[in-house]
Amino acid sequence: MGPYLLGLRLSGRRVLVVGGGRVAQRRVPALLEAGAEVTVVSPGVTPALDDLIAAGRVTWHARPYEVGDCDGAWLVQACTDDRSVNTAVAAEAEAKRVWCVRADDKDASAAWTPASGRVDEISVAVTAGGDPRRAAGIRDAVVGALRDGTVDARRNRTKPVGVALVGGGPGDPGLITVRGRQLLAQADVVVADRLAPRALLDELAPDVELIDAAKVPYGRALSQDTINELLVDRARQGKFVVRLKGGDPFVFGRGGEEMIACARSGIPVLVVPGITSAVAVPASAGVPVTHRGVSQEFHVISVHVAPDDPRSTVDWPALARSHGTLVLLMAVERLAKVAEALVRDGRSPETPAMVVQDGTLPTQRTVIASLSTVADRVSAAGIRPPAIVVVGDVVRVGQEVEMVRAERLP
Repeated sequence: MGPYLLGLRLSGRRVLVVGGGRVAQRRVPALLEAGAEVTVVSPGVTPALDDLIAAGRVTWHARPYEVGDCDGAWLVQACTDDRSVNTAVAAEAEAKRVWCVRADDKDASAAWTPASGRVDEISVAVTAGGDPRRAAGIRDAVVGALRDGTVDARRNRTKPVGVALVGGGPGDPGLITVRGRQLLAQADVVVADRLAPRALLDELAPDVELIDAAKVPYGRALSQDTINELLVDRARQGKFVVRLKGGDPFVFGRGGEEMIACARSGIPVLVVPGITSAVAVPASAGVPVTHRGVSQEFHVISVHVAPDDPRSTVDWPALARSHGTLVLLMAVERLAKVAEALVRDGRSPETPAMVVQDGTLPTQRTVIASLSTVADRVSAAGIRPPAIVVVGDVVRVGQEVEMVRAERLP
């Protein structure tokens, strides 16, 4: 017959572990995480267990097992490599009506330790007929599906409340954080930006309200005030709202404005950071924004207005004089004026520059040129937003890597 699965709440309860080897090393941390008061009986222990003992988290009796060790235990784990000892421990536990898990003999064991995993408050336990490797494989598949939202695990009794500002990453749907994907799977309403990973929206349940908050350059746009009002309105209706944004909510994403609007209305807000395109897109093109001996600083600049525009608050002369990497967002259509300002204020016209369109996506395109020629090269190549511009000697690092790779090809 199959086992009767039960979730034991071990907080404050004594658990006896007989044996101090690798099996015990795997079992003890999970018991501690459940709040158990763990006692280990063994002449010796592994270094990992020794660390837990030194930290005062585990009680250790440095001796062989003795009859009476099971007294007061709610659960016993027989984990030695001596079958006769495990048999004796199990016999004592059975006589005292204490559940005992034998690591060496699933058929003689009164209980099995399942392959377990946890995603938020969801615990997964798999026994698979006592086959630990098979159980672990099934556990991993289920936990992975819960983490990436492919298994519908929306709460019914204890739904999340308020608004979650979720950074969706630079574009590739696989680059959203685990936490972000979990919350997306719980949403009643999703308010999505144009640069958010749109492929994830196809995975939403049919009853999820999807609000397109795209801001198309020089085209249609939902005003920021309207977006703020939508977040507050839907949250006040008792719905859990996910504001799905590209990159990170607080890197030129107006996440701060949305957080303030919700706070003023008494709406709880959870912020989930995202991978910013300012770092991820250059990396996807093989260029580090910093590199030892080349650049020990990088600057991220929003170029929504040109350097000569009176609304610009950027200190372009200081950036031109610096030796750091410049990462320019929203700069493609003002690239000629940016390059002109940087050269005028001190940057060499031969400084390498790279422009990456659709970074991290299958449609990614890259143009590399000098600062003095990059605007013309980008125009000729038909590069359009969204694109990231990188200015600095780190561009050569990426080129060097490509050269090394090419030399090693057969």
